Amino acid sequence: MSDDEVEAAALSDPDNPPLTPADFRRMKRVPRVKIIRRTLGLSQEEFAARYRIPLGTLRDWEQGRSEPDQAARAYLSVIAKEPDLVRRALASKKANAAA
Repeated sequence: MSDDEVEAAALSDPDNPPLTPADFRRMKRVPRVKIIRRTLGLSQEEFAARYRIPLGTLRDWEQGRSEPDQAARAYLSVIAKEPDLVRRALASKKANAAA
């Protein structure tokens, strides 16, 4: 089958109609934090503890009950790009606070 034939067959399938703009508006995005956490191979508890995010907040973000605000999105972007740097920075702050 050619690409055009495959597309025509897919569009004609009554059990799987194409998504409409209204469908996309109703759909919830997969929270990015879940992707970041899974990429790092961490449980919710480990991720929350390592990056000092309240566990309930993390779960709310992952389950789509709430979304990170602008500052939290920036923080998550930094974690995604430099997870070890953030971990070390937070660990050194913790050590300095104990001293």
